[in-house]
Amino acid sequence: MFNPINFPQSTRIATNGVELEVFEAGKKNENKPIVLCHGWPEHAFSWRYQIPAFVEAGYHVIAPNQRGYGNSSNPSDVNDFDIEHLTGDLIGLLNHYGYDDATFVGHDWGANVVWGLTLLHPDRVNKVISLALPYQERGDKPWVEMLEDIFGGDNYFVHFNRQPGVADAVLYEHRHQFLRNLYRKNMPLAAPAPGMMMINLAKDETAMGEPIMTDIELDVYVSAFTSTGFTGGINWYRNLDRNWHLLANVNPIIQQPTLMIYGERDQIPTFERLTEYVPNAEVVSLDTGHWIQQEKPKETNELMLSWLKQQDLR
Repeated sequence: MFNPINFPQSTRIATNGVELEVFEAGKKNENKPIVLCHGWPEHAFSWRYQIPAFVEAGYHVIAPNQRGYGNSSNPSDVNDFDIEHLTGDLIGLLNHYGYDDATFVGHDWGANVVWGLTLLHPDRVNKVISLALPYQERGDKPWVEMLEDIFGGDNYFVHFNRQPGVADAVLYEHRHQFLRNLYRKNMPLAAPAPGMMMINLAKDETAMGEPIMTDIELDVYVSAFTSTGFTGGINWYRNLDRNWHLLANVNPIIQQPTLMIYGERDQIPTFERLTEYVPNAEVVSLDTGHWIQQEKPKETNELMLSWLKQQDLR
């Protein structure tokens, strides 16, 4: 079983007006950077199985706790979590390490940030790997408004925006139970109960599905959110409509070679028109739920490394 003691030690790096807690490995592999971007409610620790595999394959691995997470800065202004700030942090990391560009890997919300980064700073991204969350078509209506029209106010994206502070407090009060219930194999991102699903999941004293973490590993997450709370991460959701406006005049087509990995048991739907926006995308899936790289680390690593090797040969 994985021993979290072997996880890289962190450093704090000043970037874009904040400080990020960064876990770095394989520095000897200069000129082959790969940046791993976690999702919600996660931590750079979610890449614990990928970091050694990428280092062994010759990559310089950079895995930040993004703003609002771990020991990284957690600004009080909600707008400080919009897509320009989140992607600016990653550009600052590239500048810190002296890289013109890098391969970016994102899971869940981290994938959304990587998609946004590639749109806003295409010259700084050479390849994209997205896990769980496909490219998000901008559409005619801001994203939260659209979700509210379709699902109503009980959708957790909508709830986070329309009732600020409510979910933050409930998730924090039940943080161990919430995280324990959430990180299960072959389970969708949200509980299949009616109402505000994330709050239901936090209050549910039962837990379905096999856990993907040992108690020691889960404690890494619980300890992190005990320190930070959930507001910083939820503020990413509270900028969805702001992001929709910020991306209004951006070229929506991504030309970089892209690997899209879906979890077949995930609640997040596939995007059938992905290649209209990402013409150089290869799409694969694994028999997992939402937490792809933690549920099936060996298979995920093999997929990513095989694809990267193919790209290097072209």
